[in-house]
Amino acid sequence: MPENKGTYTEKRAESIKKHMAKLDSFKVYMPKGQKERYKTAAENAGESLNAFAIRAMDYLIEVEQLNGKK
Repeated sequence: MPENKGTYTEKRAESIKKHMAKLDSFKVYMPKGQKERYKTAAENAGESLNAFAIRAMDYLIEVEQLNGKK
């Protein structure tokens, strides 16, 4: 029988812990109501809010580099 994806196991917890150790994180604060705007834009792009934010930041860095800003 396949394992229920929502079931907690020690193996799953260890796997998540290993994965999270490979990531950096930071918290973003925005004016009330903006999160839904960003979330909708991310959904329309077929991405998670996290992936959308990373792509937006990478894009802005690239544009600024092309325009000679550091």
